[in-house]
Formats: sequence, structure tokens, C-alpha cells
Amino acid sequence: MSADDPRAPIAGGYIARDRAWHPPAYAPAYKSSQLRAPQRPLIAHDATLSEMTGPVFGQDALGPLDHDLIRNAARDGDPIGPRILVHGRVADEIGRPVAGALIEIWQANAGGRYRHVTEKYIAPLDPNFGGCGRTVTDADGRYCFRTIQPGAYPWPNGPNDWRPAHIHFSLFGRAFAQRLVTQMYFEGDPLIPHCPILNAIADPAAVERLVAPLDRNAAMPMDALAYRFDMVLRGRRQTPFENRLDGA
Repeated sequence: MSADDPRAPIAGGYIARDRAWHPPAYAPAYKSSQLRAPQRPLIAHDATLSEMTGPVFGQDALGPLDHDLIRNAARDGDPIGPRILVHGRVADEIGRPVAGALIEIWQANAGGRYRHVTEKYIAPLDPNFGGCGRTVTDADGRYCFRTIQPGAYPWPNGPNDWRPAHIHFSLFGRAFAQRLVTQMYFEGDPLIPHCPILNAIADPAAVERLVAPLDRNAAMPMDALAYRFDMVLRGRRQTPFENRLDGA
């Protein structure tokens, strides 16, 4: 693999994350963080060779409908809810496209319910919607999913807390050092300013990076609206990292 290959590891390693840009492990208003936050100072270790060079994913690991959440779990029809496209570009800390990055997403259905054994929300399941998908970025670092816009849902953080509509993202870039777990929100959602998880992020510009704008130029006429969500792996302005890997 040549140094010019966009999949090649960065010479000299990766730029450190700016921890002030990301949500803290302890955020009092986000109740579950009170129990799981580290009690002692963090310890930094040098990256290992395996963390700097792997893993590598390819298109042969994907099924033909993995990127299409409207069809990949359908039994006898399409799922209920607004049909949308979610697309964007994945870049590294110096703006180069990250080709071959594995992107996995999971989300609630249009009623705000997850297909999960521990789900307690009373909204109904959709028999034609599984809520999971995956894809690999192309040579320009671009990706696209077709899905249903998720609904908001209540969660037991406070007496009447609701999560804004969101989609969970898990990314593997060129190496484990470019691991990212985050959430995408939707432009104009009135619940965003009231979310304790988002309010744990100190910099409004970092919050804004998690909100996908409506992209009418990418919409499918008479079919689906589109939202653009670009992500940066690593560096001083990495897309904010979710502080709960199995997030609510």
C-alpha cells in the first residue's frame, strides 16, 4: 500500500483528540454518567502497531441490502414513517477522505421504539423495520443510507425527559485509533436544546456538528428527504465522541 493510498495509516501517528471538545464522562444532569464515570485520572498509553494499522474492511463483508433499512428487514411491506436518505463524507484530521471505513447505524422506528429485548417504551414495534444497517465508504469517503426517520422517545433520566430523534453511528476508519461512536440529530428538532446528553457538550459548535442539516439537493422527489452528516475521525475537531457506547 503506497503512502498516497487514502487507506494508508498516517505517518507519525494520529493527532490527539481535544477532550474539551467531547462530552465529559461525568455530567451530573445525565444521571447514568454519575455511576459509570471514572473515579481516577485517565492514563494515556502510546498507540500499538495494531491500533495504527488495522482493521481493514471491504465491500465483500456487506450484504446487498445492508445500507437500505427500508428493505433489509421488511417482511410484507415497507416500514411506516417518513422515508429519508442519510449521506455524507468521512474525513481524517487533515481533511483527507477516509476510504473503506466501516459505518454501522442503529435507530428507533418512526414511533421511537427500538427492536431490542430490553426496550420498555410502549410504542409499537414495526414488523417491517429492523433499525440496523451498515456500509463502507467509497474512494472519496462518501456513504449513504436509506431509512425511516426515527421518532423521539421518553427515557428514565428525569421525570419527563425525552431523547430527540437521532441515529447512532459506529465507525472504524483506517485503524482502531480512528474508532468513533456518535449520534446524529435532525435540523430543527425542538427537543435538542432540552437533551441532557447534548447539554453535556460545552462548546455549541461541537453540538452543531452533531445536527444534520436538511439537504434538498440530495432528496428523492416524491420519495425521500435527505440529511447530510459529515464526520471527522480523530484530531482537534473530531466529530464529538458519544460518552456511552451502548447509548440511550
